Amino acid sequence: MATFTARQSEPEVLSPARATPRETKAMSDLDDQRTLRYYETVVGFFRSNSGRPDNPARAIRAALMEALVYYYPIAGRLREDGAGRLVVDCTAEGVVFVEAYVDERLEEFGEPLLPPYPCVEELLCDVGDTRAVVGKPLLFMQVTRLKRGGFVLGFHICHNLADGFGMAQFIKAVADDGVAPR
Repeated sequence: MATFTARQSEPEVLSPARATPRETKAMSDLDDQRTLRYYETVVGFFRSNSGRPDNPARAIRAALMEALVYYYPIAGRLREDGAGRLVVDCTAEGVVFVEAYVDERLEEFGEPLLPPYPCVEELLCDVGDTRAVVGKPLLFMQVTRLKRGGFVLGFHICHNLADGFGMAQFIKAVADDGVAPR
């Protein structure tokens, strides 16, 4: 199994590409559960179509900012109201984005590509305490380029805001270059 250290850029905060509504949205009883107050972690590996080095981070950064226009609560912050219930302040404060590079080929992560992945912590930006979600960005994303092309998309997203289906829908919107949800 490979061991490596990623060269990471400084984290940057990305806001929606255009103005979004400034409002407060209450969480449903289901989404307000204390047991869901954590960041869910996802790591996806992608092969290069061309076999030569590329820079997917630039395209993903732009598509992420575009997708946040339609999924604008993700760019907000959670807070507790007077009764201790979670609400989303849609403030467009943004999400955390990190670009990274590792001098490893995709094949060095194992064949077949199955967890546990070597050095997975190097493929994810630091969220701090994954159980502390109030007042923090709701999405932390890292795009890690690999030697000879391909990349890894690693992210943490607040589970109160998105379940598995919601995460997949949002990431699909990013992959579709930030198009509006249907």
